[in-house]
Order: sequence, then structure tokens, then C-alpha cells
Amino acid sequence: MYTALYKKVRGGYVAWVEEISGVVTQGTTKREAQENLKDALREVLLARRQLAKKELRGADVVRERLVLAK
Repeated sequence: MYTALYKKVRGGYVAWVEEISGVVTQGTTKREAQENLKDALREVLLARRQLAKKELRGADVVRERLVLAK
């Protein structure tokens, strides 16, 4: 779970994820900003996953899911 922040600006909203720098977007409505933010987060996570796989190719590492419980 992540924290989305929304700031009302002229022309709509700017939105970002508090816990992950670089996940920033905008929208003309809060709802549009929210959907754009979800897409931006998915894209950043996918890009970082692909980069890690490329950098670690051939390395002896264990990859597993990490689930945070409350």
C-alpha cells in the first residue's frame, strides 16, 4: 500500500506517491490524476524490475515476493 498525495493547482491536480520518488503525474480532475498516478506507479515499478533483472543477469540471487502485513 502506498500514500497518494494530491495538490490542487491551476488547471487541475498534481499527484505523487509519498514513498517512492519519481512517481509524479497530473490530471484535470482528481479522479484523472488518481488514474494517471496508478499508471505511473505501475510503469516505475515495471521499469525498476526490468533494470534490476538486467543488472543482476547471471548473478546468484534469490528473487521472491515481499508482502507487508499491517
